[in-house]
Amino acid sequence: MRAFEYGTAQSLPQALAQGGDDTAYLAGGTTLVDLMKLEVLTPRRVVDINRLPLRGIWADRDGLHLGALERMSDAAAHPLLTDHYPLLGRALLGASPQLRNMATLGGNLMQRTRCGYYRDTATRCNRREPGSGCSAIEGENRGHAILGTSAACVATHPSDFAVPLVALDARLHLAGRGGTRQVRIADFYRLPGDTPHLEHDLRPGELITRITVPPLTWARRSTYLKIRNRQSVEFALASAAVALDLRGGLVRDVRLAVGGVGTRPWRLPVVEDALRGRPLRTDVAEAAAERAVDGARPLAHNGYKTTLLRRTIVRALMSLAG
Repeated sequence: MRAFEYGTAQSLPQALAQGGDDTAYLAGGTTLVDLMKLEVLTPRRVVDINRLPLRGIWADRDGLHLGALERMSDAAAHPLLTDHYPLLGRALLGASPQLRNMATLGGNLMQRTRCGYYRDTATRCNRREPGSGCSAIEGENRGHAILGTSAACVATHPSDFAVPLVALDARLHLAGRGGTRQVRIADFYRLPGDTPHLEHDLRPGELITRITVPPLTWARRSTYLKIRNRQSVEFALASAAVALDLRGGLVRDVRLAVGGVGTRPWRLPVVEDALRGRPLRTDVAEAAAERAVDGARPLAHNGYKTTLLRRTIVRALMSLAG
């Protein structure tokens, strides 16, 4: 780990005043500290923001609000999530108890890819060193993306929590020296294109302060299904976040996004359209799930994800059919 300056902030204005291109904000630190030890990230200054008043979970007519510094474990157990938005609570349970007790909601959304080549400074990675190349394309790519990839990057997005937030069309509240703004989380994450090192729309010195999920009464019937190599803590090979409005056996409305297969959390409107107005039967779910892999570009070792993704979607849908 390289030497760095350490500072603390007691208020949001104080934190923003210390932000900049060469500064990293420290909350739970479960991603940042790891990457600093590997010298993948080498900020000149680290600012501890744990004392900022960016906590709380509440609901009003605008929807569900989540403070960015809420710990994952606290949010996962909160009645507003477990009772009204189960897909959010379940997505937060994908990490180990130790991580959930440390990591924050905002930090979870900002975590970096778990691609082994990104974390190995002896290999080529366009996210870590723009223009150096992508070792994963011709290397070991069993866990890599099949959707949203480019010739510059095939790394999957690691966050479980971001997947249901994309499905629910959540908004992020951002604060910086130039003021505050809101952005749809679906627009926050960027496709890699030729610039995979530009992963999101957060500007230098900005912070995520709050997450807002629009009101959706039928999100009570929802789930998050995560498929992984082992039952214990592991990143997703494929996952599906589904909220379902099911009345009289017919799908009146549905929200569906997937993870573990895309370079960002991946909303599937074509699958949603194929389900609306149809009875929720296995054959209908299977036919709709076929559209999930439209445009997929499998690599040498991850072609199995096309089948796995379709089956994950069907299993998640049918788990809500009873």
